Amino acid sequence: MSSSPASVQMDEARRRAQSLLSSSGSAQEVKADVQTMATIELPLSEKYRHVSAEVMLKENSAGRNKQEVLESLNRFIKALSILEKYGCNLTSPTRPRYWRSVKHNNPVFRTTVDAIKGGRRVLYLYGYTNQQVDGLSFPDEVEDPDTEKVAAVTLEVMTLRTEVDMIVKGTHPHLEHFKEIIPSVIPKAQMVTDSVAKLPVEEKKQQQQQQQGDKPLILPLPPKPALVPKPSTGSAAVSGCSLCGGDASLFCSSCDNPHFCDACDDLFHRHPNRASHKRDKLQQTKQNTCTICGISAVHARCATCLQRLCLKCDKLYHSHPDRKGHNRTITTPAKTSSPSLSPWECSHCTTVNEMRAVLCTTCERPRLATAVSTVLESTMSLPASPNAEWQCKSCTVMNQGSSILCEVCERPRLATRPPVSSDMSILRSLSDAKQWTCQFCTFANTKASTVCEMCNMSPKDSGGLSLPQSLQQTPCGPKDRPQPKPRVNLELKRQKTMKEDGLALVRHIREAEQRGISPEEVYAALGACGGSNVNPCDWLTSELPHLLDEICAMAASVQLNYKMGRVGTQPVLERDGGESEKSGPTSIGDSMKLSRAEAKLAWLKTGGETDKAVRELLRDRKEKMKELHSLGFQDVAQCEEALRQSGGEMQGALSLLQRPLLEAFHQRIWTAQPEPPIDPAHPDKQRTCRRLLALYDLPSWGRCELVLSLLQEPGVSYSLEDVVQAVKESHDRDFIRRLLNNECPICLSIFPRSKMQSLTSCQCSVCLECFKAHFTIAVRDKHIRDMVCPSCCEPDINDPEKLDSYFSTLDIQLRDCLEPEVYDLFHKKLTEHALMKDPKFMWCCHCTSGFINEGDQLKVTCLSCHKSFCAQCKKPWEPQHQDVSCEQFQLWKRENDPEYQRQGLAGYLRDNGITCPHCRFQYALTKGGCMHFSCSQCRYQFCSGCNNPYHKTKCKPDCSLNCLHAHHPRDCLFYLRDWEPPRLQAFLQRSGVEFNTDPSNGAQTDECGVMEQKDEGGQQVDSPCGIKTQPGQAGLCDKHYREYLVSLINAHSLDPALIYDLNEVIRACERYQVDVQRGEGEEDNAYQARLLKKLMEVPLGEKVPRNK
Repeated sequence: MSSSPASVQMDEARRRAQSLLSSSGSAQEVKADVQTMATIELPLSEKYRHVSAEVMLKENSAGRNKQEVLESLNRFIKALSILEKYGCNLTSPTRPRYWRSVKHNNPVFRTTVDAIKGGRRVLYLYGYTNQQVDGLSFPDEVEDPDTEKVAAVTLEVMTLRTEVDMIVKGTHPHLEHFKEIIPSVIPKAQMVTDSVAKLPVEEKKQQQQQQQGDKPLILPLPPKPALVPKPSTGSAAVSGCSLCGGDASLFCSSCDNPHFCDACDDLFHRHPNRASHKRDKLQQTKQNTCTICGISAVHARCATCLQRLCLKCDKLYHSHPDRKGHNRTITTPAKTSSPSLSPWECSHCTTVNEMRAVLCTTCERPRLATAVSTVLESTMSLPASPNAEWQCKSCTVMNQGSSILCEVCERPRLATRPPVSSDMSILRSLSDAKQWTCQFCTFANTKASTVCEMCNMSPKDSGGLSLPQSLQQTPCGPKDRPQPKPRVNLELKRQKTMKEDGLALVRHIREAEQRGISPEEVYAALGACGGSNVNPCDWLTSELPHLLDEICAMAASVQLNYKMGRVGTQPVLERDGGESEKSGPTSIGDSMKLSRAEAKLAWLKTGGETDKAVRELLRDRKEKMKELHSLGFQDVAQCEEALRQSGGEMQGALSLLQRPLLEAFHQRIWTAQPEPPIDPAHPDKQRTCRRLLALYDLPSWGRCELVLSLLQEPGVSYSLEDVVQAVKESHDRDFIRRLLNNECPICLSIFPRSKMQSLTSCQCSVCLECFKAHFTIAVRDKHIRDMVCPSCCEPDINDPEKLDSYFSTLDIQLRDCLEPEVYDLFHKKLTEHALMKDPKFMWCCHCTSGFINEGDQLKVTCLSCHKSFCAQCKKPWEPQHQDVSCEQFQLWKRENDPEYQRQGLAGYLRDNGITCPHCRFQYALTKGGCMHFSCSQCRYQFCSGCNNPYHKTKCKPDCSLNCLHAHHPRDCLFYLRDWEPPRLQAFLQRSGVEFNTDPSNGAQTDECGVMEQKDEGGQQVDSPCGIKTQPGQAGLCDKHYREYLVSLINAHSLDPALIYDLNEVIRACERYQVDVQRGEGEEDNAYQARLLKKLMEVPLGEKVPRNK
């Protein structure tokens, strides 16, 4: 780290600015230090510790020519300004609400920070290290930003922005540090000029400061070359101002003799390093401007008042009746020199702007505005709220919050106050003979008069608002031009006084809050203390109790005098200093009893005025006594004592007055005896009704009598709670009886309507016990489709639209009705019912669990029992099934599995059992017996021989059956089971299909062991067939042997119509609605052949199982 004077100054300025910024978060407070750091002659590597300034300048100064590079740098300056605001927001004590994140979709961020290179690196240094989808944010574990680090990075961003801004405008004092970074913008000649632009006087001051070891070294701010051009050597004659180009009035020998006008001299030499410069006046060779406005060229010279006036000022000034006779000489205006094109420096933010700029490009403040006036003006221009009343800054009239223009002067709401002593405004007001506005009372005068009609004031009568010397007809020579006197800004003085008073009041209020004193008490105490230096909080502690006792005594005295008849007129309240002070409630003989609390409320209400507080106290007490009398409390002494004890609170006074009246009631309530039940037959009817009103919250006394009359009817068994609930709903006696008498269709008992439960799908109502029992059994033992109304079995669960709405309502009703474990089972079944709609859902063949299989392999493992099975044939998985189709695996099992061979055709029928076409759940059951099969999983009803659904009504328009039926194809077991086994065997032999007639080795031959679904006691149970077997039927009963033969027919897709006789062909054609009209004289064989040909055109069953 270098220890040069520049480094020491840089460290001191950085430390001072970082401390200010980390505590306040205001960029305005560190502007001067930032400007100092920006102009210190140090390399970029030593000046910037956190920000890679050199890299960012190289990355953001690309361009093919100088114009493109300047545009890139201007974008870079805007982005740095936005980054500076982010840093100031993080260091501010009142951070924004959403300070933790920066959104990429923010248009300002996207067009500024995100448009440059290195912008996000600066945000990372601030602490935005967490990458989000839509932006950057602080990590979750970070509660507050590191203000010290953020302040250090923000200062470097501000310094870099200031330096780049000076580079773009050509005012940087040390451009040699940037010649390698952006050579296209910095010409060599300018670098040589800037390197020697230090003033000799300032260099001499630096040497003097270096010789003093006990004082810190502070390098002055080097002047801008464009601001201090070197004039030509010679006499100090009048020339143009070096800053604004106007007429110069003095020159500074310490700054190499530059010329300044009065305004520019005040701005330029306000800097601490230039405050001690010595300035000399220029020789006034010729006056070319107007002596009133100082802007326009001279048009006429007045020999009477010795004024040089322009055309407009001459017309306005000599329009006055007293000056109409002045002799003026018309002169030719001299040509003014063209204004200089030199830039000017903003006095608020020190930014160097171009000559033609009226407002500063950085802070947008006027050219000649000072820092203090600008800040005050900005604070004055902000309204408190859009709807609050606002005061016009011109005429001080209070206007409504909704108005935009002032009601008196019609100036805009946000318009600043015009200058009070403006020369041009006074001239216009005096020149207008018809109407002019008074400066003191803002009255619009319509007569040509020198004084106001309202306040009798003349513009000449104001000391602070006096006319300029040019309008007071004080003759002065051309050489003795009056010097401008410093004017006192009354508005600033008034605002300063208000600010001091406000800060003092805030300090008192904060101190009072710590001591438990309200702001109203502080305000009243300040008025009571007067102009003394007594602390209001101490005064409230020491003097207020005595003052309150005095107020109570004065009020009691006034009231006593009024009662004794010694008040002919309104009593005059005077504070008697000799009256003894009492420390408590005051009572004078039979006078009114008052409390300090009441006196304090009256004293605060009147703003601390004692006399008004006495009147207010008496007025409040009178109103409260009147209210207590209206409530039935006529004893004046008791009422006054109750108000005194309660501090004037009506609720407390009523409690104290009612307590003796309710003593007997309280004694009865708090006794240890239990409350007796309500007896409808009690002789005291009013007492019973009162108890009903108190306990059951009935709406009226008549309803209570109705309850008693219903309970006293002969032969009724209503409970008191049921009758009260019914009476609350209606006052109609017949309607109440209907509510109390409802028969449950399940248990046939009588219940009130409040103890009945109904479903939204129907109009049936059952009692709560039957409702709970029905759905408990349905959830535990039945399917989800059985959860319908126990009375009418509605709604139709097969309708998907009704299903969703019904179960959503039923879930709410069962939540409070069923036991928790039963309700959980209901939700489980409801979930499985919804999952079954997924085509990837499958049931486990080992247990009753179901799940969704996302894979495409044949081997599937159940998530509940962890056993494997085939996803296609739903058989338990065996290693021999790997890489083999289901048909090949079944064939191998028949030939090689001894257990399978032992079971014989019973195992074959079990493996080719029933599969539900709706949910694909497989049953190891045969198809013999009843062909109407109901799936226990999804309640789908279908034919076990052809898988066609069963319908309860007409299934299509041309269907003639309006009952339970299914449309079976001709190869369905439903028809072929009626054929005898020899006929089926002959049909198979004719088709060349082999079949078994003998049982397999070791198979059971005396009883059929094929599993069937049987109805036992209303329950569907799987059990063996158990029927005697017949010889020649492969160890099966006749029914299952026929099923075996039909399965072979279906497996080989054989058409049984080939062996139909004529009657069977006719019946089959009628089922398929084939025309069976017989031709005239047609023989049986020809007729049968023709019908058989038409029948063969109808395909076989599409859903018939054809497993081999």
